[in-house]
Order: sequence, then C-alpha cells, then structure tokens
Amino acid sequence: MEEGTEALGRMPLGRALKAWMPFLVLCIIMAGVGINKKAIEAVTIGSFKTVYNIEMPTIHKEIERRPPVVEKPTLEPAIFKFNWATMPGTSIILTIFLVIPLLGIRPDQLRKVTKITLNQMAIPVPTIVFMIGLAYITRLGGLDATLGMAFKNTGVLYPFFAAILGWVGVFLTGTDAGSNALFGSLQKISAIQLGLSPILICVANSTGGVMGKMIDAQSICVATAATNTVGTEADIFKWVVWHSVALASIVGLIVLAQAYIPIFMTMVPK
Repeated sequence: MEEGTEALGRMPLGRALKAWMPFLVLCIIMAGVGINKKAIEAVTIGSFKTVYNIEMPTIHKEIERRPPVVEKPTLEPAIFKFNWATMPGTSIILTIFLVIPLLGIRPDQLRKVTKITLNQMAIPVPTIVFMIGLAYITRLGGLDATLGMAFKNTGVLYPFFAAILGWVGVFLTGTDAGSNALFGSLQKISAIQLGLSPILICVANSTGGVMGKMIDAQSICVATAATNTVGTEADIFKWVVWHSVALASIVGLIVLAQAYIPIFMTMVPK
C-alpha cells in the first residue's frame, strides 16, 4: 500500500491532469448546458428542434386525479420530453469525440473499450429502463395515490409516515425530485387537513426520500456497472435495506418531534 501511495506521489502532474481531462471536459460542457438550458432548448436547427414534447397516445390526459389526492380535478399529462440537445448523454457523447484525439486513442483501442462497455452495460441499462417504466406505471395507475391515502389515515402519526412516504417515492421513482412530484401535492393537502405545517410535511417527503436513494434499483445498477460487479445487485440491496429503513425512521421521528414538541416546533419556519 505504501509503495502504491509513493508511486502516486511520484506521478507527473501532466499525466495526472491528462487522466482527469475527460471528467474536467465533461463538467465544463454539462455546466455550460445547464446554465444555458432554456436558450439551447429554444434553438431550431433548420427543420430540427432541440426539444420535442411527444404526447403518449391513449393515456395523455385520459387519467383524472380527484380530491383529496389533488386540490381540484386534474387530467394527468403523459408527455415524453425528448430534449436531445440538453440531455446528459449528449454531453457525454460530445466529450468522447473531444477527448479521443486529445488522449491519442487508437481505433483498435476505441473498438476494444466500446465492446467492453457494451458488454458491461448489457444488463444494467435495460434494468434502469424497466425501473423508470415502473415509476410511470405506479403514477398513472394510481398506486401512488393509494399508498399516500393509506399513510394519511395514520392520523397523529402522519408526520412520521410523511418521511416514510417520501422514502417509498424515491424507491419507486429513483429520484428525490420524482418522489416530490409524485407525493408533494398529496403531502401538502394531507398536512392542511390534519392541521400540520405544510412546509414541515413537504420537507419530510424530500428528506425521507434521500434515505431511500441507497435502495433505489437504478442507483444500485449504476453502481454495479461502474464497479464491474454486475450480478451482485440483490446482495447489495439486502446489505443496505435495513440501514435505509433505520435512517428513514430516524428522519420520521425527528419530523414527529418537530410537529408536536414545542422546543422542536420552533425549528419549523412559519
């Protein structure tokens, strides 16, 4: 270990910077795209747009959400936003084309690396796609509303289960933003009906959701693909699930205290 550390210490700065160059280029491109996202999506290249909003046939605005899940009857949109110019994958592809000549990669090396990458991602990519599809089925099928209403009926214990609901949302959708979109409105309505702070309950949804990220199937698949341990997803899930449950429960207890114990209630903005 010490020899390896010494070897790293002796590594020329130029070589280290060259190794980091693809990541630095990617960060610069993604930062530029993120800052100018609206401007890029407004651009039209000839007859091509940089973003297409595709309405999904047979389900777009064919499903209605009603109170108390939402404040008023709302038709659920089902739109696939194909923003190809601002997608992270586009930035990655652009980075690849830029760094290949800069790193001096030969065609045979490129073919070899591409083949290894395709084999490595053969299982994770379809798994991630199916999990994203499951999230849409959960939302458009009304399963999320059913879960939310079940938690709402817990009464005075709802602040605890508000965090657990956010945890479930991230497990189902894969992102905290997805969980907030899924349950945010329901959390707000439930909080008002139960006389609780909407700010506290909505924050509980987001905070509890963070604790579910470690058991999200998409995250686990990406991690196994990146570390060349594809096939160990179930083992990882079994190892971290109880840690995730414990952390989500701790967040739920904190939210419960902030809802009812005066000294903790002062932490919640009015």
